[in-house]
This record gives sequence, structure tokens and C-alpha cells, in this order.
Amino acid sequence: MAAGMSTPTLYLVDASLYVFRAWHSMPDEFSDAEGWPTNAVQGFARFLAELLERTRPTHVAVAFDEALDDCFRNRLYPAYKANREPAPEALKRQFAHCRALCVALGLDVLSHGHYEADDLIGSAAHAARANGYRAVIVSADKDLSQLLGDGDEQWDYARNQRWGAAGVPARHGVEARQIADYLALTGDSVDNIPGVPGIGAKTAAALLAHFGTLDALLERVDEVPYLRLRGAASTARKLREHREQALLCRQLTTIALDAPLEGVRPHFARAGGDAAALQALCEALRFGPLTRRRLHEAAGLAYGSA
Repeated sequence: MAAGMSTPTLYLVDASLYVFRAWHSMPDEFSDAEGWPTNAVQGFARFLAELLERTRPTHVAVAFDEALDDCFRNRLYPAYKANREPAPEALKRQFAHCRALCVALGLDVLSHGHYEADDLIGSAAHAARANGYRAVIVSADKDLSQLLGDGDEQWDYARNQRWGAAGVPARHGVEARQIADYLALTGDSVDNIPGVPGIGAKTAAALLAHFGTLDALLERVDEVPYLRLRGAASTARKLREHREQALLCRQLTTIALDAPLEGVRPHFARAGGDAAALQALCEALRFGPLTRRRLHEAAGLAYGSA
């Protein structure tokens, strides 16, 4: 980039978080032309319109979870996310509508049968960084903080809180580069990742502050009993007993940076909206006039001129 020019920004949206949030928070009073509920897609559409209005991004991609029970992590650890109930058919239909809405608005959609949305976001951010872009990850998910590099930001849109890599320790107790190791030690009940039994957040943070990485910690585990750490001797024993489990968990908590990014535009450049597709969706989903207007304007399309 030439001197004085700002670094171009790629916005990466964690769609599933906002679809689920709308599913749980929007009143169950919306339905499509066939009588199926549309509360999740109604909420997601309003979120997306507002995001596009506020940021006016030139480069943007929206990532969806398609690999719900057959991603590469399930092959490593079959119990991964096994604690989650399958999505009901009414919600699956709305996810499909949300994806179609993104396409109609001219946004690249990222999804893959064997990689999760986090991996697609990580791979997109990695590719963008190599091409001189910075990433703004629109999500509150703590796992995604591991992706933050120089100039990148994470944006919890609902709370309007933004932070870069320097802000991760205050939020999570460890450096951005240590998030995967931290979760490998503590486990993650949301994703059914066991971690090392008996090692909690404070202990994991203290260990990583001293050793830097999980690999260094396991290589120098004999030093752990001599640390000024409550239960240091038993912590060392737990680490020895569960060494292989900790390494497996680290594979589960590390976001992939090499997932295939298929069918996307160069640098995820935003395209013009598809007027016919957007109009058809608005009709099928029975969107109100305000939502229709906002979506058309966000896509750079005329509305109500006829």
C-alpha cells in the first residue's frame, strides 16, 4: 500500500451466531408463504442490513456452519459437539433462506461439508492477510480471538465492543496466540471438549504465562511442581496422565487456516445485488416494507420506484 493509504478491510461474519440469536430472541409470530416460521431469518436480515448500512464494506464474506456432524474434528474425536441437539427442520429451512439472502445481496458465502464456519473465517483471514488486507471478524465467539494478528479486530456486534490482539488478555486471560492451548487445557463444555481434568481457567492461564505454549509446558512438566501455584504437584501429575488428551484437544481447539475457499470472488469483493432474487425472497418470506427497503438499499438496488 502506498504511504498514507489505510489498509483495506475484509469483514468476516460468523452467520450462525446471529441466526441462532435471532431464533432464540425474535418472537415466533413471523411465517413464510408456506406457513413455516421465519423469526430467525427476519432477525438475521435486520442484523445484516444494519451491518451493511454501518460499514459499507467493499470486501465481505459470510460464513455458515454446514459441517454440523461430519467435520474433520468428529473424525479425530467422535464426541465433539455430541452434546448438542440436532437443529429442528424449521431452523434448517431458515438457515437456507439466510444463505440465499446473502447471495442476493452480493455477498460471498463460505460453507463446507468438512470444515466449520470458524475454519472458513480463519482461512479467509489468513488469505486476506497475505494479500495486504486486515480482517474484522464480526462475532462474539472467544475461539475466534486466536485469529487476531496485527491490525485485525474482533467485533461483538450486539454489545458494540471491538478489540484487537492487544485486547485479548484483558478479556480471556491469555494472549491471542495462546487461545487454542488455553482451551485445550481447560476444555470447552460448549463444544464437548474435555481438556485436562482438574485444570481450570486460572491455572491454565498461569501455566501459559510461565511456559508460553502447551508444547513447552508438556516438555518441561517436571518444573511445574516448583511453581508458586496452588496444587502445583497434582497439576503436574494431571498433565502427565492426560498428555495425549491435551494434544488431541489442541487439535480440536485450533482453527484451521487451510480450508478450501471455493467459488468466491477475488479478495471477497462485494458484488452488486440480484434484484430478482432479492424480490423473490422478500415475497416468499413475507418481509415487511421497512425490511424490504433496507435490504434493497443495502444491496444498492432501487426500491418502490415503480
